[in-house]
Amino acid sequence: MLVAQDGRVIGWSVSAEEIFGWSAQEAVGKHIGELVASTIDGEGGWTSAIVEALSACSPMIFHVLDAELRIVPVGEVSAQKPACPVSAVGGAFPEVYGLAAPAAEEQTARGVLRTGKPVLDRVVRARVPGDPRTRHYSFSYIRVENLHHDAAGLVVIALDVTDRVRAVQRLAVLEAVRDSVGGQLDVIAVCRALTDAVVPGFCGVAVVEVIDGVVRGEDPPPAPVHGAVQLLRAAFRGVISAHPVGEVSRLPEATPFSRVLTDLRPRLVRLTPDALWLSADPARAASIAQSDANSLIVAPLALRGQAMGVVSFYRRGSEEPFEEGDLDLTADVCAHAALSIDNARRYTRERTIAATLKRRLLPQRPAATPEVDFAHLRLPGPGAGGAWFDVIELSGARTALVLGDVAGRGIATATTMGQLRTVIHSLAALDLEPDELMARLSDTAARLASERAALPAGDSLQAQPLTAGCLIAVYDAVDRHCTIVRAGLSDPYVVHPDGRAAVVPVPEGPVLAGPGHAPFPATTVELPAGSTLAFSNEDLLMPTGKVVPLLAKGAEDSLDDLCDTVAYALRDRDESEKLLLLARVKAFPADRVMIITLPTRNEAAPLARSATRHQLATWNVEEEEAFTAELVVSELVGNAVRYGASPLQLRLVLDRHLTCEVYDGAQCAPHLKHARTVDEDGRGLFIIASLADNWGTRYGPDGKTVWAQLSAGLPS
Repeated sequence: MLVAQDGRVIGWSVSAEEIFGWSAQEAVGKHIGELVASTIDGEGGWTSAIVEALSACSPMIFHVLDAELRIVPVGEVSAQKPACPVSAVGGAFPEVYGLAAPAAEEQTARGVLRTGKPVLDRVVRARVPGDPRTRHYSFSYIRVENLHHDAAGLVVIALDVTDRVRAVQRLAVLEAVRDSVGGQLDVIAVCRALTDAVVPGFCGVAVVEVIDGVVRGEDPPPAPVHGAVQLLRAAFRGVISAHPVGEVSRLPEATPFSRVLTDLRPRLVRLTPDALWLSADPARAASIAQSDANSLIVAPLALRGQAMGVVSFYRRGSEEPFEEGDLDLTADVCAHAALSIDNARRYTRERTIAATLKRRLLPQRPAATPEVDFAHLRLPGPGAGGAWFDVIELSGARTALVLGDVAGRGIATATTMGQLRTVIHSLAALDLEPDELMARLSDTAARLASERAALPAGDSLQAQPLTAGCLIAVYDAVDRHCTIVRAGLSDPYVVHPDGRAAVVPVPEGPVLAGPGHAPFPATTVELPAGSTLAFSNEDLLMPTGKVVPLLAKGAEDSLDDLCDTVAYALRDRDESEKLLLLARVKAFPADRVMIITLPTRNEAAPLARSATRHQLATWNVEEEEAFTAELVVSELVGNAVRYGASPLQLRLVLDRHLTCEVYDGAQCAPHLKHARTVDEDGRGLFIIASLADNWGTRYGPDGKTVWAQLSAGLPS
């Protein structure tokens, strides 16, 4: 016969028909209690045959209890079951099983006697006399009535479900580990999550030790691991730790822990005071004794034959010692943890590489300019983001201020940032206007985005669109004008010397590499000397935020002190990288600039040379350098007279360099030519390029300026 867990007969064989006299049609679907009741005589006596037969044919244990919950003697069947108490017959049922809560079980049984409502599949803990293991039983109670329909007793169906309960408990531990371990991208955080997941559900003490290099992102060594390898105690949860968390040390030789790193095989260790290996690790032996640990499973953290560390699980005190079946669970737990640690290790390595790459790509020490003081504040996120800034000195006492941000983080983001930064430096050398410079930068970003989109489908970078923003400001210290253009970033702020703060309303252009070819409109503002410009890649400069009032209050503070003040105020960080660039502008000394208007006739060159000679003498420029400057000015003016248009203007600017500029109203571009030996002209720009440190052409809305920069300047 087959009996369901709730006591119903679900299968009835021919042998059962012969023994009980019931047909299959009559027996299937009935409760065991009904079958037992049919064997009770008028005096309330019991027939043992049916109970003996049921017990012999089923893994369940069947007990018949009288009204006092004593086990009625119905044969020797109970003693034949390994999971059944030998001394069960005649004893009080709640006591003979060594139930953890006998009073509750007695109350349950009497409730069934009183109401007649069966209680099915009640799982309880018990410790059967003579059995060292804590067992779990499923009890079902069914009332039995005599021929007068009075309560004659109970049929108790007991099923040993110890293995089932432990399997469920182990599955719960594994699910807890899978749910809580793996979402972290930090090796130490993964280890802490592992100890939190297994204590106290699986063990009383857990220790995770990771090879030190793995924490820093290095590749784990292949097994067997050399004894000199240093391990970091990454996480601990329990009573007493042999070593503090964070300590780096070697594992003593000839211990289960060192042996695990040799063959990557987990071990179940019974902890007895006379264990030989304890003498090799006195600190751990002392903590084991103080924790009252009774058993240990030590398992490797390994992946693809590479060892990353060791996990130690201890049970202590009244906790039931580990058994062989627990080894499979620890293997699954540690395999999941090892994969999570390896993911975190790879992320750490990529983050380290990206951060190093970004540091190398960013300006190590941006060159200070005499026209602008600057300082920056970087609030890094969890990974290397794509925010950067540049301060680029231009000709004619002008300075370019650049702040940009590439969305994302990691190596690809840092590389893209470096590419865009290089493009800006190259374009800035061409003296392009800020709006044209931004347009060409956007074209470059669009080409980079197209290359990324064309990568193979399996490349992870292919699915990450390139998005970047940028802000470019060019400040001219001579006329104190600043031209600003932005692509996607927030408006800048200006803090005047008197503390008034105001937004600089710059029309927003499209993000770099965005769709279409929308223009990047520029805004030009006049800045009084001592004004502070503030640029940010995030929402730091919101009118209702903390930063703008601090900048206004500290209008007279140094920029470094202002950055410190802002950093102190922004204690609540988030996941994004924030960058703040502050630039305080200066007025260029009027006595260091000479401007004259020249005729567009042949006498322009002699006039220019004479004015240059007189001005350089006033500036105490040495005679040799003054002669070179005269020659350069003469060639610039001669070139403008021959190929340019009115008006014609000469400007000399003296700071750390001497800059000679000639403006004319023509838009045609000058070309450097190598004249032949028989040519009488065509050598002007060639001479300028040979004598000057640098030269170039700057275009405006009504003409162009050809300039040359010489080393005859003020001491740096």
